[in-house]
Amino acid sequence: MSDSEETETLQHAMVEQLMAIIGAPDDEDVARAADGIVQALDTRLREAPTAA
Repeated sequence: MSDSEETETLQHAMVEQLMAIIGAPDDEDVARAADGIVQALDTRLREAPTAA
C-alpha cells in the first residue's frame, strides 16, 4: 500500500470513528479507538512531504 493510500485509509477510518462517537458519545472504548486513529493520522501527515 502506498503512503497516499494508507493516509486515505486512515482518513476514512477517522470519519467512521467520528460517526461512531456521534452514535455513542459516552462510550470510552469508541473514544479510545478514535483517538488512536487520529494519532496515527496525525503522525502520518507530519511525516508526509509537503509541497514547496
